[in-house]
Amino acid sequence: QVQLGESGGGLVQAGGSLRLSCAASGRTFSSYAMGWLRQAPGKEREFVARISGSGGITYYADSVKDRFTISRDNAKNMVYLQMNSLKPEDTAVYYCAVGVVAGTSPSNFRSWGQGTQVTVSS
Repeated sequence: QVQLGESGGGLVQAGGSLRLSCAASGRTFSSYAMGWLRQAPGKEREFVARISGSGGITYYADSVKDRFTISRDNAKNMVYLQMNSLKPEDTAVYYCAVGVVAGTSPSNFRSWGQGTQVTVSS
């Protein structure tokens, strides 16, 4: 079973940038699609971005398209989320997870990490 650990969160002003990292265990990391999801206080967990096992196909939520970039380094078992032009509404706990079923529903992801807090001040 894949184990995941996120890092890179923090406090940033609106318009700023952060890069989140997700370290994964397991020998077959490149065979898994990976995703980033987030959960704001009082809200349901929502999809942010997804990347195929090879890294060649990506999907983004409309709310982050053209601001966030998901990438992966299969040699290092790492997934990244570069977040630019951050907005206060991006404030949430960000999780990486394994995409076990095609699609963007949070129920399509498993093996969640512990999450990393991102706070964007106005």
